[in-house]
Amino acid sequence: MKDFGRVLTAMVTPFDAEGKVDLDRTRALAAHLVANGSDGLVVTGTTGESPTLNHEEKLLLYKTVVEAVGGKASVIAGTGSNSTSSTIELSREAEKLGIDGIMLVVPYYNKPNQEGMYQHFKAVADAVNLPVILYNVPGRTAANLLPVTANRLAQINNVVAIKEACGDMDQVSELMRIIPSDFVVYCGDDSLTLPMLTLGAHGVISVVSHVAGREIQEMIRTFFNGDIQKARKMHLMLFPLFKAMFVTTNPVPIKTALNLQGHQVGAPRLPLVDASAADIEHIKTALNQFGML
Repeated sequence: MKDFGRVLTAMVTPFDAEGKVDLDRTRALAAHLVANGSDGLVVTGTTGESPTLNHEEKLLLYKTVVEAVGGKASVIAGTGSNSTSSTIELSREAEKLGIDGIMLVVPYYNKPNQEGMYQHFKAVADAVNLPVILYNVPGRTAANLLPVTANRLAQINNVVAIKEACGDMDQVSELMRIIPSDFVVYCGDDSLTLPMLTLGAHGVISVVSHVAGREIQEMIRTFFNGDIQKARKMHLMLFPLFKAMFVTTNPVPIKTALNLQGHQVGAPRLPLVDASAADIEHIKTALNQFGML
């Protein structure tokens, strides 16, 4: 498979003052992220507010980001949903736009069992020629893709990686124990990046890399260069920032942080709302601690 990189940013979707997708801001943000530590971008994932984006908006975002950074960074389209047919349709259209891969979240709300998950992911993988990254985030989907099912899916040629955000190190350990050696695991929780690297993860699909991409990239590079103690110190240094960026529902804190820095990515779309005054102060304090304001 193509190496997508070690730090992929789960990119926010910029909105203008009227709540419409702001393509100019999208181009600028994509270029900024790639210049500041991101090896690749995941577009219209959870952090991109995928549930509130329509089909046409998603395709416009893929096209815009490919035009902005394609060839300089990996561009992954978050095409997953809880409808297999809709996921296939969006994935096929995204493929035509020159993206490098697709990320497929575990179907949410309808709570498929393990066989249902397998058949869903297999149907989508069979429908495209792109590399597929699975995305397990049971805290949002109410369904947990178990290691045995992930390993079964890893036998499909173009299912090449997983973003694992189960938050359970025992489950991650079991996943690492049974998957093929060439199947790539990305951490899906910023604060667990270093612990998962020690278990064999390749890198992180990150939210906090919007504001600390270079630092996260350095921590990972330091780890793979064998300086575990320095990587540990960097993790502990970054830990308060990791936690502050999840003080309320993602992507509200990271959008707040970007707006405070002057990137103007707009407010989240309903049903998400702006950060509270207390949360804004928490975010400001964390950014100031790192000289990011």
